[in-house]
Amino acid sequence: EVQLVESGGGLVQPGGSLRLSCAASGFIFSRYDMSWVRQAPGKGLEWVSGIASGGPHTYYPDSVKGRFTISRDNVKNMLYLQMNSLKTEDTAVYYCARNLMGTGERGQGTQVTVSS
Repeated sequence: EVQLVESGGGLVQPGGSLRLSCAASGFIFSRYDMSWVRQAPGKGLEWVSGIASGGPHTYYPDSVKGRFTISRDNVKNMLYLQMNSLKTEDTAVYYCARNLMGTGERGQGTQVTVSS
């Protein structure tokens, strides 16, 4: 059974940083491209980053490029999202997903709130 468990969300002030983690199990993690997506209140899912199965190729939309960094540890079966210079519009539930563009299986999500 595929399991993806996100953690690391919380409340942060504008300009602050957070690091999200996603623990993967139930599949051969190193063989899959992975991604992060988010859903803000009242809005649809937005893809925010993707990483190739073996790294190091990473992909970002313009909305987060230069502020977010996706990475992975294929030994620990972990996916990460380092988020810097956070803005209020980054407030959302963040999910890791089992493919490059965020349309695969997702976890339960972790809430990120950016507010002063």
